[in-house]
Amino acid sequence: MTYPSKVATLLLALALSIALVACGDDGSDADTAATTTGANATTTTGDQETKQKPAPVVPTIVIRDGAPVGGVAELDYNAGDQIRFTVRSDVADEVHVHGYDLAKGVPAGGSVSFSFPADIEGIFEVELEERVEQIAEITVNP
Repeated sequence: MTYPSKVATLLLALALSIALVACGDDGSDADTAATTTGANATTTTGDQETKQKPAPVVPTIVIRDGAPVGGVAELDYNAGDQIRFTVRSDVADEVHVHGYDLAKGVPAGGSVSFSFPADIEGIFEVELEERVEQIAEITVNP
């Protein structure tokens, strides 16, 4: 093969590659793309676009020297929601959710998570039981 025909073959291969990319053919059969912007995600399949709900933010109550950092956390939910929160503590104690009568131990330097349905309306205290220290107030709206 002569030098001019090698160049011509190379140019032809390059032109075909550019044409395939311009047509959007990446060699796969999939016609799906996913985009995430901040907490929102959009999935596109063919001509259809679906909005996905962002993952719920789970509040974390930080306990330092036996007291909540920043004061008593105010957590608001609607009836039927899932109540979720985490307590991260530098002291060992029992975290008690009054009204729902839920309690879990938290070790010093550890954390404990709560997740339960908001099926009782009202205002409820969350406290470090042994220290009698309120760390959160949960409001469940109708």
